[in-house]
Amino acid sequence: MGSFVISKRFSGDYKFEYTSRKGKPIFTSNTYELRMDCEADAELLRSLFDKCSFVKFKTSKGRFFFRVVVDNVVMATSRKYSTALMTQKGIDEIVKYGSKAEILDFAASEVIFED
Repeated sequence: MGSFVISKRFSGDYKFEYTSRKGKPIFTSNTYELRMDCEADAELLRSLFDKCSFVKFKTSKGRFFFRVVVDNVVMATSRKYSTALMTQKGIDEIVKYGSKAEILDFAASEVIFED
């Protein structure tokens, strides 16, 4: 099962990533100034995966990616894939496992693992 991972960017803003069952990031959200907004959008997206749309794109270098759109608002952008088939597999994994994903919050600046 995949998971939403909330973390802090170097700029101090927050983001969430949806990671696959194997721990590989599939998409990254937009940036959020407040952590509670980031958590709320992750929860919203998790509950709306069956209603959101996935818009596919191809870069000028031949790489493929998609954007997650809810009510005409881009919520997240995927990583780059080498083939259209791999892009579709990423989307399929989100649709299949996304609503069951847990939300992990690693945004706290506390040290989790001490030396």
